[in-house]
Amino acid sequence: MKNAVKPPLFALPLPRDKADTLLLLGSAVLVLAPHTAHLPLWVSLLCAATLAWRGYITLRGKRMPSSLVLLPIAAGAMAGVQFSYHTLLGRDAGVAMLVLLVAFKMLEMHARRDLYVVIFLCFFLVLTNFFYAQGIGTAVLTVAAVLALLTTQISFQFTGAVPPLRARLAMSGKMLLFAAPVAVAMFFVFPRLGGPLWSMPGSGGSGSGKSGLSERMAPGQMSNLAMSDDPAFRVRFDGPVPDKSKLYWRGLVLDAFDGTAWTRGGSRPDLDNISLRVRGEAVRYELTLEPSDTRWLFTLDMPGHLPEIDGYRSQVSHQIELTSDRALEQRVRYAMTSYPDYTLDGGDALPGANQWLLLPYGYNPRALAAGLALRKLADPRDRVNAVLRQFREQPYSYTLEPPLLGRHSVDEFLYGTRAGFCEHYSGAFVFLMRAAGIPARVVTGYQGGEPNPIDGFVTVRQSDAHAWAEVWMHGRGWVRVDPTAAVAPERVRRNLASAVQPPAPFGIDALRGLSLFRAGEDSLLVKLRNAIGAVNNGWNQWVLNYTPERQAGVMQSLQSLLSDWRFAGLASISVLMLLLARIFYRRKAIDPIEAVYSVLCKRLAHLGLARAADEGPTAYAARIAASQQLAPPSREAAVEFLRRYSAWRYAPPQPQASAQLAATLKSLLSQLR
Repeated sequence: MKNAVKPPLFALPLPRDKADTLLLLGSAVLVLAPHTAHLPLWVSLLCAATLAWRGYITLRGKRMPSSLVLLPIAAGAMAGVQFSYHTLLGRDAGVAMLVLLVAFKMLEMHARRDLYVVIFLCFFLVLTNFFYAQGIGTAVLTVAAVLALLTTQISFQFTGAVPPLRARLAMSGKMLLFAAPVAVAMFFVFPRLGGPLWSMPGSGGSGSGKSGLSERMAPGQMSNLAMSDDPAFRVRFDGPVPDKSKLYWRGLVLDAFDGTAWTRGGSRPDLDNISLRVRGEAVRYELTLEPSDTRWLFTLDMPGHLPEIDGYRSQVSHQIELTSDRALEQRVRYAMTSYPDYTLDGGDALPGANQWLLLPYGYNPRALAAGLALRKLADPRDRVNAVLRQFREQPYSYTLEPPLLGRHSVDEFLYGTRAGFCEHYSGAFVFLMRAAGIPARVVTGYQGGEPNPIDGFVTVRQSDAHAWAEVWMHGRGWVRVDPTAAVAPERVRRNLASAVQPPAPFGIDALRGLSLFRAGEDSLLVKLRNAIGAVNNGWNQWVLNYTPERQAGVMQSLQSLLSDWRFAGLASISVLMLLLARIFYRRKAIDPIEAVYSVLCKRLAHLGLARAADEGPTAYAARIAASQQLAPPSREAAVEFLRRYSAWRYAPPQPQASAQLAATLKSLLSQLR
């Protein structure tokens, strides 16, 4: 006996109920997919298995699982959420529970109202995407999910023949287009919260942006940041963009060394202890800082004033570290003025100089001895140049993959591996300077930036994280010295990629030569990144940065415009013209046959035979034929008119015959007396 042939998984076209259920499943997948980026892996896998199970039941026509099967699964999922988040409340745990609820509800649909419950849950779940990301990509995915859900909801409304999926998608698209003007108006005028929804108390922060810099700098730490392409901040200069070698974005000052890492020691807010003189021309710019969940504010060396940020209070330490009074959980923007020509603590003596000379006992004996030997040079500038000459002339290398170092990290780097990243050179340089009797400290921040020719902004990325040194000179104050420039000057003059070879795309060396991956400003990859960066920056500047303060400014401007009688008059005339154009368009859009039919009804009403509101053309013709109010020729013309109109009205569309029919109806109308 031959084996029975299994039926195909499904045959097209599908029955109505199966097609609608599969459409609902597809919409749910579109809604749930973005949440896989922040949910535990087991939640995503469980939801995928549940939806796949529901799809199999739909296609095979199997029975839905009983409550005895679903209840243990649901209880186990709740226990898993409790184990993963240590609570069943809060933002993250609540979103995880809602995701699981949508998936499990698919296996518990027994009536039409259950379909709508799933749809409404999905609509609510779409909003939770903005708890974790607010970029333009999230907005596009949200619109796509809403379009799919509307199409599914419309599909459930049809009781007879169902239009094709393309037609239902078009209907949903029109609904969104009609709602778009209202949404835009609400965006501009609806009162806004004091902060974004995703940073409400108890949310745990946005989590969408983390600063790559830390208050602790150890060898190998910044080289890990070099592979991050995430933007740290964007800058728009009022005038020409300064040369990249002058773009030192000051962040933290690390003044304490424990033998392993540099950390922040005596930094404190102290305005009275700052001796800063600026001179020369100022550089003016506006900086948009990405969310970081830290309090650090970055400015170009050397800031001339404190940043003014809506909703935050900025402060400065005696080491010129700018911070805010609380963590930056949202994108902020502030205008700054900096002076490249400055003198910091330029007196005859440095208060508390011992703080900048401290070194840990028992670490790096060779480097300590080398620094002490430098003291025989009377001029401190000669000591600085001697170390820079050592880096420049001896076989030191600048690499993204420095070797691991042990207890005596400075000794091992200077006299052993001789390969490192910026933190190796700045840390070793400051160690040698302190040993040589020169007050010195490490400064971390960012260096350089990538100008975008499309929107004019300079993008500073996490890969631009940098560390340099400051040494104190008698009469000159703190002077910036970048030891990295002595080893890899291209890192400072151009960018990181020009100083070290980036890894091959996807690990394939053969792809380096392709125009898409070729380094340089003319490569296709750079042009594509600039275009995407300009779009994202525009979204950030005009949508995400629309704060309550900016809204108040917009409303004040609108109020001043409305108070101007000339603008008010022009606006009134424009609205009136739009209404007249709409009325004219609607009149013009009326079908000519319908227009003739309307004239017939009015004329018969004038003759005492008005059509009832619920009376169709066939019933209307029968009543006229039985009436004696019209002369026989007029009665026959009216009946023939209504017969032809009824045949056209309820027959399949025939655009080619419409013009001829309109002429015939007009001829019959002329016979009505």
